[in-house]
Amino acid sequence: MESSFPALPAFPALCLVTDRRRCNGRRIEDVVAAAVEGGVELVQLREKDMSASELYSLARRLKAMVEGRALLFVNDRLDVALAAKADGAQLGESALPLDAARRVAGGRLLLGRSVHSVEGAVAAEAEGADLLTLGTIFPTASHPDAPTGGLTLVRDVNAAVSVPFVGIGGVTASNVGDVVAQGASGAAVITAITTSADPAAASAALLASMRAAFAPVAVSGAVGSA
Repeated sequence: MESSFPALPAFPALCLVTDRRRCNGRRIEDVVAAAVEGGVELVQLREKDMSASELYSLARRLKAMVEGRALLFVNDRLDVALAAKADGAQLGESALPLDAARRVAGGRLLLGRSVHSVEGAVAAEAEGADLLTLGTIFPTASHPDAPTGGLTLVRDVNAAVSVPFVGIGGVTASNVGDVVAQGASGAAVITAITTSADPAAASAALLASMRAAFAPVAVSGAVGSA
């Protein structure tokens, strides 16, 4: 079957990973809308405690909001991603093998893989992942006990794979430039945007820091130039 999924955004790309419980009482839809206004180009819907029907409804609302401005990935749930006409699915290391996920998706979804090591990144690239999310980079409130790889992990993964990857975990406007300078194609964040009083401004600041760090090492800013 011929693939019909969209292209990844130009790099460096900023991804917002959702967590409706970390929005300071605001609706997740409002935070996402502001973040996209500020420059977020990829939204990963990750609300693991939602039922399939709740997740589907939210995915449909977000898809309508970000259409033409940002891509929407659904975490782990290929069925919801397909039903909601999302752009992709983000799969953990213990989720379906990518070749099986590709068959299920029928060429209609980009497939991201979350990885935590050089070995995991190499394996995901060999399986055909379109995009990797690498973490945990720095200590983070959302996963306080997760081991961190720091900039060394970013640098080592960049040397080992050619598939684009974004760093996640404790990423802020003050350190995202370092992540990109070590070879990441961008960053995925939760707290730095969702808890901000101004998600649009927070997103713009992250993107500006990434672009400043990316410019000296980027060849063209095109997909795969990480």
